[in-house]
Amino acid sequence: MLVIGDSLSAAYGMALEQGWVNLLQQRISEKGYPHQVVNASISGDTTGGGARRLPRLMAEHTPSIVIIELGGNDGLRAFPLKTMRNNLETMADLVTESDAALLILGAEAPPNLGSRYTSRFHDTFTEVATTYGARHLQFVIDRIFLDPDLMQPDNTHPNIIAQPLLLDHVWSEIEPMLAE
Repeated sequence: MLVIGDSLSAAYGMALEQGWVNLLQQRISEKGYPHQVVNASISGDTTGGGARRLPRLMAEHTPSIVIIELGGNDGLRAFPLKTMRNNLETMADLVTESDAALLILGAEAPPNLGSRYTSRFHDTFTEVATTYGARHLQFVIDRIFLDPDLMQPDNTHPNIIAQPLLLDHVWSEIEPMLAE
């Protein structure tokens, strides 16, 4: 399993072992699945960075499952939605051509970019997932990101306490993929 993401998956502000992706590997092992998780997440990465890095990662690791957790930084930088969509489609093309299962974790754009941009930004993840027959889940969870007790002092990144909650949120989509 390959996770390609940004700071939310790269365990920003904590030891890598404390992040939800490492906790995912622990749960997979505890449940007896044979999958190994490769965390190819980089803090600050965008869908453009992911699209450039994914071909090498796919060739190197030949994953049967790919989780894309990118887009939040595109929104923070107000990148054009067409560019983000093209990058997501490039990655989805590569994954589906390899016959790997795909999960796209959607992000949210900051509300100061306006309702039209934020709505279209949100919908882009669902639309790409639908087009490519991928699983989709919004990664930004109100009960975590709006709870100051679960956030780091920067109020942008979930803290250590929130990591198991992030894993629980995505597990419902990941476990069926492991059983396939």
